[in-house]
Amino acid sequence: MGRLLPFAVVALSSAAAQAEPARFERFTYDGQSIEQVKAGPGEYINPILSGYYPDPTITRVGDDYYLVNSSFAHFPGLPIFKSKDLVNWVQIGNAIDRPSQLDFTGRRTSEAVFAPDISWHDGVFYIVNTCVACRNNFVITATDPAGPWSDPIWLPFEGIDPSIYWEGDKAYIVNNRAPDEPPRYDGHRAIWIQEYDWRAGKMVGPSTQLINGGVDISKKPVWIEGPHIFRKDGYYYLTAAEGGTSVNHSQVVLRSKKLRGPYLPYADNPILTQRGMDPNRPDPIGSAGHAKLIQTQKGDWWATFLAVRPYEGDLYNIGRETFLLPVTWKDGWPIILPRGEKIPHVGKVPDLPAQPSPALPMSGNFTYADEFDGDRLAMQWIGIRTPQQPFYRVTNGALELESGTPLGDLNGVPAFVGRRQQHAIATMSTTLRFTPEKDGDTAGLAAVQSDRSHMLFTITQVGGKKLIALTSRDNADTDTLVASAPLPAAGPVTLTIHADGGKMAFDYEVNGQRTTLKSDLDATLLSTRKAGGFVGTVVGPYRYTPAS
Repeated sequence: MGRLLPFAVVALSSAAAQAEPARFERFTYDGQSIEQVKAGPGEYINPILSGYYPDPTITRVGDDYYLVNSSFAHFPGLPIFKSKDLVNWVQIGNAIDRPSQLDFTGRRTSEAVFAPDISWHDGVFYIVNTCVACRNNFVITATDPAGPWSDPIWLPFEGIDPSIYWEGDKAYIVNNRAPDEPPRYDGHRAIWIQEYDWRAGKMVGPSTQLINGGVDISKKPVWIEGPHIFRKDGYYYLTAAEGGTSVNHSQVVLRSKKLRGPYLPYADNPILTQRGMDPNRPDPIGSAGHAKLIQTQKGDWWATFLAVRPYEGDLYNIGRETFLLPVTWKDGWPIILPRGEKIPHVGKVPDLPAQPSPALPMSGNFTYADEFDGDRLAMQWIGIRTPQQPFYRVTNGALELESGTPLGDLNGVPAFVGRRQQHAIATMSTTLRFTPEKDGDTAGLAAVQSDRSHMLFTITQVGGKKLIALTSRDNADTDTLVASAPLPAAGPVTLTIHADGGKMAFDYEVNGQRTTLKSDLDATLLSTRKAGGFVGTVVGPYRYTPAS
């Protein structure tokens, strides 16, 4: 178990406590992958982290592997996973778990903490990261990767996607910045390097531009980003994403005999991409890139990277996910996947000691239930923006929510906590006790893709009448009523959302009688393609009541 807020078990404020809270007694999840593949003996399933776990970064310390993902304006943020076999991962913490670390006020869901990088040196773990529209780039540290992590050390350079390269007792930060010339086209960026004094926590010495534009600037490559440097057989290898994190995404590699270049590209770049593949291929995986290579203790090489599993065209609601593939070497160059080959859904496991499946699976088909039987939320629960005051408590086998600001209010924090939708086919359900006291008083399930794209399935009051209501917000600032029905009776109500690719159905159950409020509803508004941004759908309890 972990914490969402540092005051998880503290009593709610006296003003909030005067109102009757919404009481959620359980949350259940049942997810199935569209592709329905099965792993045989000695095999694993991609993705290794299902759902909204993008921009994976990985490091090894002895026989242990640690992985961190982007989390943008969700809090707690920067989830940290541990594994011994690169396949079975267990979340051990969140690097951003105190409101004092970062302030996401005013940030949209796809702003704030972008692609992180994790590394280890001299007994200390380092995460270097960017807080977009916050204060830009920073470093946090911890001696235990499960936390606590330090407050940020802010760094004075622009750009995104920093990573640390360690050489002996020196550290260098490499990242995406503006080129050393006026941009020639939209998406023209560059990769730079500068020494980082890790003892003093500051940048030192000159910055050097390593890549201008991408592999071949004459072809106008866009969004060279997510750079990492490693050394092998006398060469420095610089690998980075190119093409933007969508259908043209790719991973490229260059190398040099000197750390500060010049870097020459691999003739057969990219070393990973799915662009140009047949869009009608069965069970497609697309938008692959943002890789980081890791060498095992046995000398083998592997790569983690992000990709997506669309249910139709380029539509996917669950976000960018974490995948794993072996790396082969050809004539001194690393290759993750030859061009023209499909990313496999099933692969041969790494040559590492096999580990048991975790209690909470992260890959394949799985179910779980949270009965809220502790005194704090599990670390997998996330909210939107950093809270400055408590809005929930876990007590007596239930999650109790007081009102926050409405969803979409960028200057506040909604009373919403959710779990990632990790499968295109999923059933998510909660049982709650709630009686609205005035018009607009609302509690139920929210399926949130962004501040302007979400669905609310709730108990509410309108015109003095208590209702079960379904509303949607499709890239808009206001909600639209989709369907409603009179609330049959007082007592517990079970609300269930069934997702099936781009469709959703909504059921409610009172006194053992189940009713479908709406079926076959177009849910593509929750797709990244339509909503925009970089996150995935998050589903969970929500409460709001107007101030007056």
